[in-house]
Amino acid sequence: MPISALPKRNTSAAPQPRRLHHLGPILALIVIGVLTVAVIAAPASIVQRLLPEPVHAEDFSGSLWHGSAGRVLVNSHDLGAIEWHLHPWPLLRLALAADVHWVKIGFVADAGITVDRRGAAARNVVGGGPIEDLYDLGVAAGWRGTTQFNFSELTFGFPDDAGKGGAVRLSSVVGDLGLSALSSPQIAGGTDLGGYALHLADAAITEGTDATAQLTDTGGPLEVRAAVHYSVKQHTGLLSGTVRERAGASPALRNQLELLTQMHARDSEGRIPVELEFTL
Repeated sequence: MPISALPKRNTSAAPQPRRLHHLGPILALIVIGVLTVAVIAAPASIVQRLLPEPVHAEDFSGSLWHGSAGRVLVNSHDLGAIEWHLHPWPLLRLALAADVHWVKIGFVADAGITVDRRGAAARNVVGGGPIEDLYDLGVAAGWRGTTQFNFSELTFGFPDDAGKGGAVRLSSVVGDLGLSALSSPQIAGGTDLGGYALHLADAAITEGTDATAQLTDTGGPLEVRAAVHYSVKQHTGLLSGTVRERAGASPALRNQLELLTQMHARDSEGRIPVELEFTL
């Protein structure tokens, strides 16, 4: 058969299956819609199922999206009440983000919280109140005063053995803490000790480094200049610096300072060296 007689082959391109890449955004919107509806519809009480064993919450109201718990306890310690407003977008990457409002009697705080499998972070933590409202959370009984704080960053790392009782580790802390009208019955009969400011500027804290902060007075009967060093690995801290009375110091406070001079003599400017170790 001559070549010209052979049937011609169809050289036109075969039809291609319709591409489905345009379905990706549609599927994503469907997933977002389902998650949003689920979060809005779910009652706030479902939060209790998500909490770790030492944490218990009750007196719920609202929804999982925007709800509150009238009472939160950690290891039987009453942490007060909490209100949250959840952000849905981080749920797509298996993270939790919410604006949180916390109240403990007269002590209040607001913050933006994010939590994922690696750890937790609090941004723009602002609040304050009477420190005596925090006695059952570790503040030494008898101390009185008012605190104000503004932390731009507080982050915590979750240990690899978190499910086996591993401790959460402080990773960074940046911000300021203020105290005013501070007093204690153990110091000069409860006389007013004035106000103080603590500045924390460590953006990264590891087990091999110390967290550091500067402590100064903001007026009152005592002039204080001190630094605080905290060992994350040892869970111990050291406050070291100097203290000196001002003209308005009470006789009881002056007598207490004179007792300190029996252990540490005043320097050439009349300041008394002080060192205080603590565990946290």
